[in-house]
Amino acid sequence: MRLAEVFTERDEQIIEGVLHCSDPTCNLEYPIIGGIPLILPDVRSYINDNIYHLTARHDLSESIESIIADAIGPQTHYDITRQHLSTYGWDGYADLDPDEAEQSPQPGAVKRCLEQGIDLLEHEITPPVIDLGCAVGRSTFELAERYDGPVLGIDISFSMLQMAQRILQDGVVSYPRRRVGIVYDRRRFEVNFTAAQHVDFWACDAQALPFAANSFGLVSALQLIDSTPTPLQLLHSISQTLRPGGSAIIATPYDWSAQVTPIEAWVGGHSQRGPMRGAAEPLLRSLLTPGAHPQSIAGLRLKQEIESLPWHTRINERSTTQYDVHLIVAEAFESEPS
Repeated sequence: MRLAEVFTERDEQIIEGVLHCSDPTCNLEYPIIGGIPLILPDVRSYINDNIYHLTARHDLSESIESIIADAIGPQTHYDITRQHLSTYGWDGYADLDPDEAEQSPQPGAVKRCLEQGIDLLEHEITPPVIDLGCAVGRSTFELAERYDGPVLGIDISFSMLQMAQRILQDGVVSYPRRRVGIVYDRRRFEVNFTAAQHVDFWACDAQALPFAANSFGLVSALQLIDSTPTPLQLLHSISQTLRPGGSAIIATPYDWSAQVTPIEAWVGGHSQRGPMRGAAEPLLRSLLTPGAHPQSIAGLRLKQEIESLPWHTRINERSTTQYDVHLIVAEAFESEPS
């Protein structure tokens, strides 16, 4: 990959530009939009599928946003995007909001889960670090605070990456906090992450990462296994991108949806007549134990786990979803060639 053109730059950060594949037989273009490189196997389809998010405005007042929401109603792209930003923005950053009232449950589930995973690590971590499914970026910033080196946040949601990138560029959190229905309050406050200079955010497919093998010392994948079309391919991708001796922190509530993951690809949650009776936890353990399953992930083995860790998600001021996530730490090792 090489930088072909720069259209807009600010404080040595490229805001708009184009990357080219360095293979002379390929030379595909990968745009940088809003500081976010789009490095995906099929950029054309991604742009087509995300044209609303790629061209959305962010300069509207709260009142105009409210008028638009009232006019177009619920369950539109506009409404669903605001719901997602509200949920992830609140959990990621409400603990830093000086005007946020005491909440029950408390925000920061992603931070607490990451800290629990880090506490389970058995070896020192040598960057770079990659945060798969980084959403609005709080876990990425926290990883940079922990480790002195590059930390890359990866997600497929452009709207959430935009929020993360604006925090990186401006040091300001801004998101729509949902009260009820289509009623939102704009939250805006300054934050200071002291290691932000080590952070960047890219739009990539976690199942097809554009990196050489053995590139990272730590992979974080929180709430991602049940949010991807092929969880097995995600685990293979994690194994391939880790250096031998590197670690992966993986957390999932196994909240499967056939709209995201075909039922045949679920890790548990079906086939209760089978030997594991549909249980997810023993199946994931066997996939991360060499030789324990026909599809065990080469080069990745389970080291530590917490089977049930609380994770609360705010929906609106009267609604909360509570998960119990399965937290696993796995270690990469040099597997025998097959």
